[in-house]
Amino acid sequence: MTWQNGLFLLAAITAEIIGTTALRLSEGFTRLLPGAIVLLGYGASFYLLSQGLKRGLPLGLSYAIWAGLGTVGIVIIGLMFFQEKLNLGSGLGVLLVVAGVVFINLFSNAH
Repeated sequence: MTWQNGLFLLAAITAEIIGTTALRLSEGFTRLLPGAIVLLGYGASFYLLSQGLKRGLPLGLSYAIWAGLGTVGIVIIGLMFFQEKLNLGSGLGVLLVVAGVVFINLFSNAH
């Protein structure tokens, strides 16, 4: 993976996290600005991911990283800004997601 492709993937993850955070703030799409940010965030995320794929990022590896790091980012935002709680089961689940992303990166021959 080149650093440029990594930037496309990182930007896609960031846009997805912004879109998902706005989804929480949109209150079921009853608030216009957060609802618009949801659409822009997800649209930008898919576009950026597609640009990385077009430039040679492997699909499975990219999606695993995108989904895994997006999940971890949203869990952190939920804890920090929405006073969400993380119990033992949820915490272990998040750790397994991180371990899965690390495992794929270390042992996959896709890159």
